Order: sequence, then structure tokens, then C-alpha cells
Amino acid sequence: MKQITDEQIFAKWDVEATKEEAFKLIITTYQEKLYWHIRRMVHFHDDADDVVQNTFIKVWKNLDKFKRQSKLYTWLYRIATNESLTFLQKKKKKGTVALETDDYDLSAELKADPYFEGDDIQIKLQQAIESLPEKQKVVFTLRYYEEMKYDDMSQVLDTSVGALKASYHHAVKKIEKFLIVD
Repeated sequence: MKQITDEQIFAKWDVEATKEEAFKLIITTYQEKLYWHIRRMVHFHDDADDVVQNTFIKVWKNLDKFKRQSKLYTWLYRIATNESLTFLQKKKKKGTVALETDDYDLSAELKADPYFEGDDIQIKLQQAIESLPEKQKVVFTLRYYEEMKYDDMSQVLDTSVGALKASYHHAVKKIEKFLIVD
């Protein structure tokens, strides 16, 4: 399939009769990437589906306000990241077991998830990522899995490139240490 450009999407979005078509293009172009980005943050399929849905609702409601000074995908990732973090905070407040406690067994949860297809090494990596502070977790996920450039990540997270590089470096060192300990 030919890659659709932001300009093509907005050309359709700016015409009332083709707004829905533009939105469908956004969904078909970005839904899978955003799903996996969100899934890596919230871990579970059903939760990721909910957050993806909330993300696209926000996109629909706010696309007219998008200033188009950055790439559409960085704006989408910013919304998806914020929605994921909000979801995790709400889940924590509801009294579900906090991810930081010793009582929480991510490996058991992932093995029980019918949508998780990883092996023990992938589970160990997820545990290592989960042990990171929130900012390092997000930076690592965007850089490692999404292969996002630091300039784009800077727009998504509203942080300097230097700070992002430092966060990624620290995250990698912590993950290496986590993986080598066992």
C-alpha cells in the first residue's frame, strides 16, 4: 500500500464532505503502530484496545486544533502516550495491584494473557522495562521498539533531545543490569 502523507490526510480533513474519509485514513495508517506502542505500556490486549479507542476519540475531537507544525504521527504518539499514562494512573488509583509492589507478578499475568505471544526472554525484558521509572520506560519504548528519532521523540514528550538521550542511556544500563542479575 502506498504511504499516505499528512498533506493528503489534511486535504481530505479540511473538506467537510471527506472528513470521515480522512479520519479512516488516519486509523488505517496508524492504528496498528499505536496499538503496539500502547500495548507495550499497558501490557494487556483488552487494556490496549480501550486506550487505542480513547486515543482515536481524542484525535477526532481535537484534529481541528492540531496546528500542523509537527508531524501528524508525533502528535498521535503524544496523545497515545498520555492516554496510556492516564490509564495506568487510573488503574493504580482504583486499587488494582501496583506494578511497583513485590506482590505483582508480571510474568504470571503475561503468561495468562491469551494475546501475549512472547517467550521467557521477552517476559524478562518486559519485567526489566517495567522496573524503570515512568519517563525512562516511555523513552526506552519509543526508541527501542518504535525506532523513533530523538527529534520526533522530543516533540512527542516535550523534552530536549539531550535529556532523551540521557534517559535512554540510563534505561539501557538499568535493563542490562536487570537482565544480567538473574
